Amino acid sequence: MSYDLKITGGTIIDGTGKPGFVGDVGIKKGKLAAIGKAEGPAETTIDARDRAVSPGFVDVHTHYDAQVLWDRMLSISPWHGVTTTVIGNCGFGVAPTRAAHRKLILQTLEKVEGMSLDALQAGLGDTWPFETFPQYLDTLETRGMAINVAALFGHTPLRLYVMGEASTERPATADEVAAMKKLVREAMEAGAIGFGTSMSVSHNGYAGKPVPSRQATVQEMEALVSVMGEMKRGLMQITIGREFSTKAMAEVSRKYGIPVTWTALLSYLYGPGGHRKQLALAAEQRKSGAMVIPQVSCRPLNFEFTFAEPFIFDVMKFMNELAVEDARAPGARRRAYADPAWRRKFTAELTPLFQRWWDRTIIAWAPSARELEELPLAVAARKLGKDPVDLALDLALANDLQARFRMAVMNFDEAEVAELITDPNTIIALSDAGAHASQLCDACYSTHLLGHWVRERKTFTLEQAVHNLTQRPAEMFGISDRGVLAEGRPADVVVFDPKTVGPGPLRRIYDLPAGADRLVSEANGIDAVIVNGVLIRRDGRDAVAADERLPGRLLRHGRAA
Repeated sequence: MSYDLKITGGTIIDGTGKPGFVGDVGIKKGKLAAIGKAEGPAETTIDARDRAVSPGFVDVHTHYDAQVLWDRMLSISPWHGVTTTVIGNCGFGVAPTRAAHRKLILQTLEKVEGMSLDALQAGLGDTWPFETFPQYLDTLETRGMAINVAALFGHTPLRLYVMGEASTERPATADEVAAMKKLVREAMEAGAIGFGTSMSVSHNGYAGKPVPSRQATVQEMEALVSVMGEMKRGLMQITIGREFSTKAMAEVSRKYGIPVTWTALLSYLYGPGGHRKQLALAAEQRKSGAMVIPQVSCRPLNFEFTFAEPFIFDVMKFMNELAVEDARAPGARRRAYADPAWRRKFTAELTPLFQRWWDRTIIAWAPSARELEELPLAVAARKLGKDPVDLALDLALANDLQARFRMAVMNFDEAEVAELITDPNTIIALSDAGAHASQLCDACYSTHLLGHWVRERKTFTLEQAVHNLTQRPAEMFGISDRGVLAEGRPADVVVFDPKTVGPGPLRRIYDLPAGADRLVSEANGIDAVIVNGVLIRRDGRDAVAADERLPGRLLRHGRAA
């Protein structure tokens, strides 16, 4: 047989967790035509000696819903071996959206997902080629993308579409719930793989208002999820909050026969050691017949923030009240930050999660005091003989609230993180790719897992790590034709060097629409990335152009048509 592309002499790790073996991979017409032996000529041959050859990685927690409309390359995910991504997480998205609500939905993404409003408006333009969710999927399919995309149907745009601005204020009426159920069915029939929502107290949208999904009752949630139960497919993804507990998730899973995955179980989320109670609960729920899977992260949750938009602190009531006040009367933040009484309040009324936050914070950027950049805030404060909170707020005020600070919010205890990522009832996810672009970059989670947790820590074998990046998330999210190297499957393949694979250092670039900035990380050790048989990355560079026909597919119902 002749092949379009052949990968020779690599260690084939097929995604199932089975031991790797040395062999060849032959690709023809976008499919895996041979695995093990691939005798015959090929138009292109990749020498993979001393390299691993695995399925493309499946990233199930991203927020590329808007970015995909201007960045068909979906950078930076493919840099790190990701060939399939899931959008619509946490119930956020851009469809369905009426023309009158476009700015509101973009302002919600700005506030909740840390996206630049200028970039969103410039990237999407004034005329959107869709209003409904089916039209949105059609738009993605027509435009094409470098990697595969599967979509969850988002609760927040759904509620805004049906209820208007009242969606941020109150529960839905029976008629409104019925209208939403109809649209959930329409979305699932069009190809959505499930339903995403959020009850997180930190998810406040425009003008500091709760995002629409937070105003939903448990009864509304159940009514919408029941559609998937009737259709016997799909899953629910939820960002957890007090109003919809893991117990409620288990009841929904058993009642409607669907998986529920929640975001996110992180080290120190429930205090030191608090994650173990949640792991035990997940195991109990699995034994009871419920499939409730916490999403965990293999990286420290580092956020870069400014005091102009201190997203991470908005979970605290007094900080959210300040956001609302500042939206009504610009300048309220500056006045508060300069007030000694407010500063004392900021120190005294911290929630347990933020106790001594200054000990985990770096001064990332401060033009008025460049000599302090990249110093720990506590160290800089001691050098200057100042209180660390006073120093942070003084730097913020001296730099028009644009001084940047980088804080390890959670997941900084590696022993606890190891327990989370190796537990059989969790799933490694939470890259958040496409969101918080100027604040963090966890789209490199896949190469971090392979470099840090396999090579350096030896917490996983290479086969176990690849399984957690490929088959396991694909199966969990109902993506049925990805995640495994097998003859006849679509040819999504990554070739990488186990000795060097890992993420590079973070750097800030200004390549988003309207010149907005983001943090990125180059990948080390990724030799080749192949999507549906097309080589899209080679030796750290794009092998296809953004303006040409791209090989990624829209995975309606979890598979390419």
